[in-house]
Amino acid sequence: MKRIDAHGLKIAPVLFDFIANEATPKTGISADAFWSGLAAILRDLGPRNRELLAMRDSLQMKIDAWHRANKGKPFDMNAYTAFLKEIGYLLPEPATQKVETADVDEEIGKICGPQLVVPLTNARYALNAANARWGSLYDAFYGTDAIPHESGESGRGYNKARGDKVIAKAKAFLDSAVALASGSHTDVISYSVIAGQLAAKLKSGNATALKSSAQFAGYQGDPSAPSAILLVNNGMHIEIKIDRGHMIGKDDPAGVADMILESAVSTILDMEDSVAAVDAEDKVLVYRNTLGLMNGTLSADFEKGGKIVKRALNPDRVYRTANGKEITLHGRSLLLMRNVGHHMFTDAVLDSTGAEIPEGILDAAVTGLLAIHDLKGSAKTRNSRTGSIYIVKPKMHGPDEVALTCDVFGRVEKMLSLPNNRPDDPQERHEVPTLDQGLRRLERRCRLDRRPPRPRSNWQGHVGRARQDGRHAGAKDQPSAGRRHYRLGTLPDRGYIARAALSSSQRSGAAAGTGEGRPARQAVRYPHHSGVTIELGAR
Repeated sequence: MKRIDAHGLKIAPVLFDFIANEATPKTGISADAFWSGLAAILRDLGPRNRELLAMRDSLQMKIDAWHRANKGKPFDMNAYTAFLKEIGYLLPEPATQKVETADVDEEIGKICGPQLVVPLTNARYALNAANARWGSLYDAFYGTDAIPHESGESGRGYNKARGDKVIAKAKAFLDSAVALASGSHTDVISYSVIAGQLAAKLKSGNATALKSSAQFAGYQGDPSAPSAILLVNNGMHIEIKIDRGHMIGKDDPAGVADMILESAVSTILDMEDSVAAVDAEDKVLVYRNTLGLMNGTLSADFEKGGKIVKRALNPDRVYRTANGKEITLHGRSLLLMRNVGHHMFTDAVLDSTGAEIPEGILDAAVTGLLAIHDLKGSAKTRNSRTGSIYIVKPKMHGPDEVALTCDVFGRVEKMLSLPNNRPDDPQERHEVPTLDQGLRRLERRCRLDRRPPRPRSNWQGHVGRARQDGRHAGAKDQPSAGRRHYRLGTLPDRGYIARAALSSSQRSGAAAGTGEGRPARQAVRYPHHSGVTIELGAR
């Protein structure tokens, strides 16, 4: 392969052409400026990347040697802890730092909900995940074993017996999540909006309303006979779809054809764990799909039922509120991009010595470039409404590796002329950085510790956009002006490690859980041999 030389870098033609012809147009960044900036970052930070990996190897060799020397002996926690401190694996605990967050989307700072992870090599899968923000409860109940399948319920076409079970369970869900002041949603024969409130007429002839009027969020259509009712529970929306001409709605007393739930409020676009991008062509496929998601042009055709179906990004959802104003809800998951870890290298670009470059640095630079298409707001579909770029950075070992990522992101922001106010650039007029780092998984030598809240404060905790110096991390709590304190360091005691999120890579809910589809009102803990304990959760 004949490579293209640019600023001392030797670039695979397929990647060079992608940057020049697809990625940089309409960003205000020239292809030459991109390669010049990347070359400078690699020159300054590439050696640090390699040094930190050498430190990993050195620590691992010493730990392996210790275990070989102590094989068969009773385990002595004090001796082992002293050894880990001696070799620099366990570090002194840093002081608590206050960190504020700003300009983060609600999916990061306020909404607790499931999160998906999807391989970026498959456009259709990526679109499905992005569109999973809203999903049919009827379809979910009908097609899965959430309601056990019985004999006679299989076969092609709609099975009414199973459908009746689905509808009954869905109505029971409504009764538990958005209860009526009296009666059951099962007994409703019509919904309407009267004087800014949801009214329901029951089979008995009586009229009722919601037990909590605050749960009525909006509607579509004529208020006297709406085509959709929008409800809210715990910050997540429920749409009752009404269509008396629909196959299901025609037999429902209230004309309910479906219930659409707000589901996966964020999605990690995976460039790492679930994909195998082994060469420049693979990397360009990943980047091209990312570009299509950022500028709203990605689509995928596939065959279904003998017909060709086109999948594209869903539009936003528009309703009218109780006071007659228009409300627009985001129609797609908030997208976070998972770059590769520090340990990965790629031959898509070679440095001036002919060596492969750290793939994570290439990912950071290209991810930032592609996200500019979203930040400019020219597409019909927007990802971030606050001007943020969300990057998930996995598999970091220790505060020095976190600090390297912060420095890489800061340099990429400068290179792409993105808002930046990191510690090494205090004169910028912008208040917060644009590239937001999240630790996909807190590794062996990282610790996140939340200090107890002050008494009687009205906090809804979240892990949001955080500024980090490689040692400390945290987030501003909402809705009060209070602060919760977080520390990123090391912990010597034995325990568990949570697969958690930090900073604006993930919403508070995902941070409290695994980050992969678990709701999060409590921390999820996993056994881990390093003896780290991490607990995160919304209050």
